[in-house]
Parts: sequence; structure tokens; C-alpha cells
Amino acid sequence: MYEVLSGEREVGGKTINTFKREIYSANIMEVEAGTNGYQGDGSRTYIRIQDLAGTDIQVRKTHDAYGHEDGVVIALGGDAELDTIYEALQFITKVLDDQRRRR
Repeated sequence: MYEVLSGEREVGGKTINTFKREIYSANIMEVEAGTNGYQGDGSRTYIRIQDLAGTDIQVRKTHDAYGHEDGVVIALGGDAELDTIYEALQFITKVLDDQRRRR
């Protein structure tokens, strides 16, 4: 089993509860996610994926035709990275699903 730590993050002027854990393979990632759920007019969601050791990861912002930021690209190299990002995305999905259903 793995340890899950809870915390809080400020997103867009609202405080949300987050949960984070470390994911181990030949590399190590930390993943954190949270949301304040459906608010009708002010839901906030937070996702963080961070290299802690040996992760071949590249991250860049994407821009629309006017130069405005409109997304992110996460590129990973390696078999271990495939495993850890898969686990990270499963964790993110579980946290967000649990939190949106409680509201």
C-alpha cells in the first residue's frame, strides 16, 4: 500500500482539498490532485505531476493563433515512465471522481 497525504491549495481565490502520493518504478513521481466539486459557478480543480527522481519528462505550454496559452503537453520517455504516468492518471481520476461525487 502507499501513503496518501492530504493538503490544501489556493486556486483562483478558493481553497480546495488535495491528496498526493508518490509513485515508484525505475523513476519516482509525485502526483497531487483535488477539486472543490461542482459549485454552480465556481468549481476549481488542481493537478500536479512532479519528477522526484529519474523521470524522463518534458512539459510545455501550447498557444492558440493569438499567442494565448491554451494547453499543456506532457511527453515522457521510457517504459518506467509509462507505468508511473498511468498510475498517476489513475490516482488523479480517482481523487477527482471521489470529490465531485461528495458535493
